[in-house]
Amino acid sequence: MIFENFPILTLMTFLPMLGVLLVMIMRGEDQERLRSNAVNVGGFVSLSVLVLAFIMLFQFDGANPEFQFVEKVIWFQGLNLSYHMGVDGISVFFVVLAALLTPICILLCKKSVTNRVREYVIALLILETLMIGTFCALDGILFYVFFEGVLIPMFILIGVWGGPKRVYAAFKFFLFTLLGSVLMLAAFMYLFIENGTTDIPTLMDNIPSQTAQFWLFLAFFASFAVKMPMWPVHTWLPDAHVEAPTGGSVILAGVLLKMGGYGFLRFSIPMFPDAVYLFTPVIFWLSVIAIIYTSLVALVQSDMKKMIAYSSVAHMGYVTLGIFTLNVQGVEGAIFQMISHGLISAALFICVGVIYDRMHTREIARYGGIVKNMPKYATLFMLFMLGSVGLPGTSGFVGEILALMGAFQVDTLIGTLAASGLVLGAAYMLWLYRQVVFGPVENKDAAAMNDVNLYEKVALVPLAVLVIWLGVQPNFILDRIGPTVEELLNTYYMTISLPTDELTRLGRI
Repeated sequence: MIFENFPILTLMTFLPMLGVLLVMIMRGEDQERLRSNAVNVGGFVSLSVLVLAFIMLFQFDGANPEFQFVEKVIWFQGLNLSYHMGVDGISVFFVVLAALLTPICILLCKKSVTNRVREYVIALLILETLMIGTFCALDGILFYVFFEGVLIPMFILIGVWGGPKRVYAAFKFFLFTLLGSVLMLAAFMYLFIENGTTDIPTLMDNIPSQTAQFWLFLAFFASFAVKMPMWPVHTWLPDAHVEAPTGGSVILAGVLLKMGGYGFLRFSIPMFPDAVYLFTPVIFWLSVIAIIYTSLVALVQSDMKKMIAYSSVAHMGYVTLGIFTLNVQGVEGAIFQMISHGLISAALFICVGVIYDRMHTREIARYGGIVKNMPKYATLFMLFMLGSVGLPGTSGFVGEILALMGAFQVDTLIGTLAASGLVLGAAYMLWLYRQVVFGPVENKDAAAMNDVNLYEKVALVPLAVLVIWLGVQPNFILDRIGPTVEELLNTYYMTISLPTDELTRLGRI
C-alpha cells in the first residue's frame, strides 16, 4: 500500500480548513471578483480532497476487514485520549461520498447563491472537514466532536441562506439533533469510566454487561435515530429541506442522514449485541411504519422538496431494516442503499434547485410540459426518479432488493410490508414526474425556462453516470464492504449471549 505511512486521512479531513483560511484572508474592492475567487478556491480545495479520496479508495484493500490508513497520536496522556483515525469497508465509501458532493455544492453556488458567497463557501468547507472526520474517527470523543460539529455549519446554511421560515427550520433541526446527542455523550462518559479509554477498537473488545448494554444502546439510539431520521423523530427533516438552500439540501440528504446508519454499524452492533437483539423487533416495526407512513404522506405533498424529503425518510427505513436483519444481505443492502441514496437524493434536490432558480417556486402545480423546452433536464430528472423508485439497472434497485432479501430471511411479514413501500414510492415519484415534465402547460413562465446550463450539467452528469454504473456493477462496492460486514456479523454472534438452539436457528452454529 503506497500510502500506508502517509497521513492521507488527516490531509483529507483538514485540507478544507486551509481553503477556509485562504477564503477568509481574501481582500479586494471588486466584490464580484472576490466572490468568484472564493468559489474558485473552494472548488479547487474540495476537488483536491476528492482526488485524495479516490486515491485512498483505489489503495484500499477490500479483502482486509481491519481498519486501514490508521493514524494514532496520543491526544491527552492523562485521560488516555488519542487522535485516532482509520477507515474500513463500512466507512470508506462515506468518505468518498462526502468528498464528491462538496465540490458539486460549491460549483452550484456560482449561479444559485447571490449574497454572502464567501461565507457560504466557508460553511461548506467546514462542513466537509467535519463530515470526513466523522467517518474516519476511531476515538469516541473525537467522533463526538466531528459528529456534533456538523450541526453548526448546517444550522448556519439553513438559517442564513434558507427560505422564508429558515430560522424556525434551523432551530428545529438544531434542537432535535442536539437533544439526542446529549445522551450519546453521557454514554461515552460511562464507557470511559468503565474502560479508561474511548478508543473505539478497544471498546469493541470490552462488551458491557447486559444491563449496561440496555441503557447504552438507548442513549446511542436516541442520537442515531434522530440523525437518520427514523419515525417518529423525523419531523425536523421536511422543514429543514424545504427551507435549506440547494447546497444545504444536497449535503443534508446525501451525507448527514447517513451518519445515523453509520453509527448503528460502528457502535450499536459491535458494542451492545444483546441490546441490539432485544430491540430488533421494535426497530423492524419502526422501519416498516416509516416506509409506509412517510410514503403515504409524500403522495399528498404539493411541494417538490417536501415530497423528496419524505421519500428520504422512507428510504432510510430500508436502511434501518437492513442493518437490523443482522445478516450479510441485509447489512450490505443497507450500506449500499445509503451510498445510492446519497447520490440519487442529492441529484433530485439539485434537479429541484435547477427549476427553482428559474421560477422561484417549488409548487408542483406551477410547472408542466417542460419536456418541450428542457429535454436534457427531463432526461436527467427521469433517470434519478427511476433510481429513486428502484428500477433495475440503477443503484437504487441493488440496495433495496438486498435489504428486502435480508428482511425476508428474518420475518416474512416484515419483508412483505416493507416491499409495499416500493409500490408507494413508484406512485408518488411517477406522479411528480408526470405533473412537472408532461403535465398541462398552464404557466407561460415554465414553458419559457432555459434548459440546464454548463454548471448544472457538470453537477448532474457525474451523478447520473454513477447511478447507472453502480446499478450494473454493484460489486465495485459489495466486494469492498463484504469482508468487513462478515467480520462485523461474526463478531456480533460470537459476543451475543444467546442459547445454542437459537444460534443454530439463526444459522450461526
